[in-house]
Amino acid sequence: MQNIVVRPPGVEMRKRQTSLFASLSFGCLLIASVFLLTNAPTVFAGNQKEEAMADSVRMALSRAISDPRPPIPQFVDIKERLAYLQWLGDMSDRLAKRISDRQVRIEFLRTVWYEARRAGLDPALVLGLIQVESAFRKYAVSPVGAHGYMQVMPFWTRVIGDGDRSKLFHMQTNLRFGCSILRMYLDMEKGDLFLALGRYNGSRGRAEYPNSVLASWKNWEHHP
Repeated sequence: MQNIVVRPPGVEMRKRQTSLFASLSFGCLLIASVFLLTNAPTVFAGNQKEEAMADSVRMALSRAISDPRPPIPQFVDIKERLAYLQWLGDMSDRLAKRISDRQVRIEFLRTVWYEARRAGLDPALVLGLIQVESAFRKYAVSPVGAHGYMQVMPFWTRVIGDGDRSKLFHMQTNLRFGCSILRMYLDMEKGDLFLALGRYNGSRGRAEYPNSVLASWKNWEHHP
């Protein structure tokens, strides 16, 4: 007798529907992935190169990053303080979509202002660099190992610090390292910001990274 397989009505149809649904789901997932990749913010993660440097430069950098003073600004008069508070309020509003916690946002901005001014840098430039380097992610780690907001390479903790790379995830430490290193590169390049930014990113001589930072700088300029 010939064996006959009897299927309940509708089984074949359900199999076809399941197969079609799986294909559609995969297609939707693929489209969504492409959309996220093509619309993600461009980030140029830092890749500073370890270079030979004079002992005097190394010692100056070591002193700069070991200063224990907290980021508390000092003002000579009330006008300067009011200007700072206006800047703080303006930047906080602009940064709210990126750092939602107000307390964290204010602490971050105070530290950026303090460390940038301490290194002789424009806070707007530092904010633009952070936008490009890490998109304001405190715990960002690049494929080459750069850490934190300003994407500082871990070898710097050995060259001018105590060797503890985990400290680069501490907000003030990361910003202090980043600002001090950028200041050093500016001095090495005799004030040429374009070349200094390229050196900071490990891409000296190429235009993509400096141009991206300079464009982002404009996003954080404050006009009272």
